[in-house]
Amino acid sequence: MPTKDEFIDAMAKHLPPSASDLRLLDMGGVAGDSLQKRRPDILVDVVSLRVENWQFEDNSVDAVVAYDTLLKPELLARVLAVMRSGGRFIVVNPTSSVDEKWVKTLENAGYIRILVEPAVAGTGVLIRGEKPHTTEDTIERVETIASRDADLLNLETFRGRFVHLLIVQTPNIPIWKRKPDDPITWHAVAVTIENTQRLLAFSSLPKAVNFMQSAVMAGFVQDVNKVGKFSKDIAREWQPTPLLNPILEQVTDYSVILLNIDHETAEASDE
Repeated sequence: MPTKDEFIDAMAKHLPPSASDLRLLDMGGVAGDSLQKRRPDILVDVVSLRVENWQFEDNSVDAVVAYDTLLKPELLARVLAVMRSGGRFIVVNPTSSVDEKWVKTLENAGYIRILVEPAVAGTGVLIRGEKPHTTEDTIERVETIASRDADLLNLETFRGRFVHLLIVQTPNIPIWKRKPDDPITWHAVAVTIENTQRLLAFSSLPKAVNFMQSAVMAGFVQDVNKVGKFSKDIAREWQPTPLLNPILEQVTDYSVILLNIDHETAEASDE
């Protein structure tokens, strides 16, 4: 029988992309602490299994997790209500098994993009469902998530734990095509402002992608093929100082440069 930590590891793989902080409700307080160790950007609220006791506004959380919990209609409805569009409800039941009934249960409750699979090594069941988006436009979805973080933040007062850079990786090949000793280099997008270099940095992956989409369309940047994720502690050591969540219109008059960044300092060197 897999351990509880192994089941929670399975949950962690299904957490959604978010702004700089991912707000998560932990039903019963079983999984939140362990998930936070795996993803330090998570802000955990432990909530009762009795959903009628919840004190949360609708459309206010990014994910809800539950461990070994019965999926009653009133629970599914309340979870759906408190999650933002695209939010995920992730359930692991160690003693249950994969069954089509779980798909039907979530479908009938209004969830989409439903996944039902063995939780760990063929044992238990992992059930995941999402709250529908209000738009089918992928770019608009990214913009919605990105808008939760303000522009022109100060790195020292920024609450998030990670900073993202736009990266040009050479060679541009996926990890499964590289040999262990193949060298790669990362260069991050930066600008020169009045003879001062500034790295263009972002508070979240959606914020970085949203900027990049507009910047590519405007012809401001090119050849970016990766977004690197770094801890805020690493970002504090960067020279030049990063410009956090820049506004495209305010930097387009400056010269774009590429600065060498050690990919080994990233949270995941192949993100």
